[in-house]
Amino acid sequence: MAVDATRIVVPQLARVYLAPVGTTAPADPTSTLDPDWKEVGYFTPDSLQWSTDPSFEEVRSHQSNFPTRRFQTEETVQVQVDLQEWSAGNFKAVFGGGTVTSVAGPPAHYRFAPPPVGGRTQTACIVEVIDGSKTYRLVIPKAEQAEGAEVSLNKTSESTLPLRLTVLGSDVGDSWYLLTTDPAFAVTP
Repeated sequence: MAVDATRIVVPQLARVYLAPVGTTAPADPTSTLDPDWKEVGYFTPDSLQWSTDPSFEEVRSHQSNFPTRRFQTEETVQVQVDLQEWSAGNFKAVFGGGTVTSVAGPPAHYRFAPPPVGGRTQTACIVEVIDGSKTYRLVIPKAEQAEGAEVSLNKTSESTLPLRLTVLGSDVGDSWYLLTTDPAFAVTP
C-alpha cells in the first residue's frame, strides 16, 4: 500500500434510501434507483454510522495455553442515523412499521399507530456517500429496526427520529455489499 491522500474519504454528501424488501437494487453505484426507493430526507450531519460486530468462539486444548482454533459464529451489522424530517414513512421506519390513517375533521388530521408486538416489518436500505468524483453505495437487502426509539422533545433544538437498522442475513445472496466508483478498489494481481 502506498501513501495516497486521494484514498481518504470525506463524505461531502450522504443520502439514505428505504424500500420494501425485494425491491430491485442498483447494479452500479450511480444508476437511477427504482422508484420504490424513498429517500428519508434530512438527517443530522454527524449521525450516520455503519458498524460491524463479529462474534467468535474459541476452542481450547489441554496442550496449549492459547486457543487452538477460533471460528466466527455470527455477525451483527447496523446502520444508524438521526432523521430530522418527521413524516409517515420515517415514523414507520423508526418504529418498525405501523399504520397511518386519515381522520375526518374539521380539521383533517392523521393517526399513527405503531405495529403490535411481533408485527415489525423489514426494510431494504441503501446508504449513498459522495466524495467528489467518488460514489459509494452500501446496499442492504433486508434489515429491521431492532431497537426502541428515544425521541427528545427539547425546546432549543430539533427533535430527531433515531433510525437503527440491523442487517438481517439470508442463505441466498449477500447480507450487505458496497458498490463504488473509487479506483482504489480496482483489483490488482
